[in-house]
Amino acid sequence: MTMTDLLLQQTINGLSLGAMYALLALGFTLVYGILELINFSHFNVFMIGSFIALWTLQAFGMNGQTVILVGLPLVGVLLATLAITMLASGALGVVIERVCLRPLRNVKGPAAMITTIGVSYILFNIILLTVGADSKNFANPLPTIRWKIGGAVLEMREVLIWGISILLMIGLYYFVQRSRLGKAMRATAQDPEAARMMGVEVDRVIITAFFLGSALAGAGGMIFGLYYNFTSFIIGFTAGLRAFTAAVLGGIGNVPGAMVGGFAIGMIEAMGGQFIATEWTDVIIFSILVLVLVFRPSGLFGRVAPNKS
Repeated sequence: MTMTDLLLQQTINGLSLGAMYALLALGFTLVYGILELINFSHFNVFMIGSFIALWTLQAFGMNGQTVILVGLPLVGVLLATLAITMLASGALGVVIERVCLRPLRNVKGPAAMITTIGVSYILFNIILLTVGADSKNFANPLPTIRWKIGGAVLEMREVLIWGISILLMIGLYYFVQRSRLGKAMRATAQDPEAARMMGVEVDRVIITAFFLGSALAGAGGMIFGLYYNFTSFIIGFTAGLRAFTAAVLGGIGNVPGAMVGGFAIGMIEAMGGQFIATEWTDVIIFSILVLVLVFRPSGLFGRVAPNKS
């Protein structure tokens, strides 16, 4: 394989990884944009989303590499699984906000952020103790279709991952920019007190941010399973840290920035693993996190700070 073919193949891999990280990073950036809170429970909402997708596919009769019972067309099964995964993950995000974070909303200091760490460990251990430590094989219902592009190979699963991710990102962007509730979210992010005085239901906005962010994390968990063909209780930690790095790189609180940051981290992981060494990938990615926080804490795209003067 020539150098050009290697670059093209790793670009394909990087875009697939980047799509997953971008969806996860959007969850961080939505919550931070509204509450200025880093939600560390988001790591394991993503992990649980992958298990919800796995169990849903199994309920449709898909187990490992075998399709046992499919009364619906394959596309219908995948869309139904995506919808169920996103709804269940979004509902989990709402429960976390209502039960664990809303009582702390007016408490100053790091109490809320520390609480999200605790919630993350609760979710982590629930899956560990109920499902077990072994990796679970993910259903692989997609037909084996490949296209040769020079010396690189593009697979059906990668096209599907790109399609799902891009549609969700475009949908979120237009929701935030064009819908009435999206405008309320942007107003709340700029100045929650002024937004409340103008009649914006801030509690509803916050719940929406948690629901959307967690739903996108669930979609990312399904993409992880389809891409790697397994899931485990441990996947949230590494993927979550990389997605958080993506959100910081793009400018945490900035929706387009989170998308670009996710794809950038995916490309860095793919290229670094190919041309340097896989074991150095985390060193490179988290060095970028440190450098961005030190030299450009607002990220590549920045975040418009509210003018409260």
